[in-house]
Amino acid sequence: MKAKLSTYRQSPRKVRLVADHIRGKKVGAARMLLDALPKRAALPIKKLLLSAVANAKDTHGVPDDNLYIKEIRVDEGPTLKRHMPRAFGRSAPIRKRTSHISIILAEREESKAQSEKRKTKN
Repeated sequence: MKAKLSTYRQSPRKVRLVADHIRGKKVGAARMLLDALPKRAALPIKKLLLSAVANAKDTHGVPDDNLYIKEIRVDEGPTLKRHMPRAFGRSAPIRKRTSHISIILAEREESKAQSEKRKTKN
């Protein structure tokens, strides 16, 4: 129930603003929140979330209404180093930062107990 996006071309500081909004939320609530956020990182994080949900359904057979975002991490990726011409023939460094984003989903504990009750009834 994991998904990872490597070398996303936006600085980790900007991506963490979006990640902090959805940390710990249910998948449905996070999806609606990402639709409404006016940040560029919202769309790639939403795609990553949907990928993690698909992984959970395929590998574990868990419905998405029982899932929540257990962990979302935004780490620094490789930095592209460029130079910009400046005054008097000098150059200034430009750092184009990248991010590694990883999402871990988990099933709610009360949902597990309810699903086990349903299995024993059937």
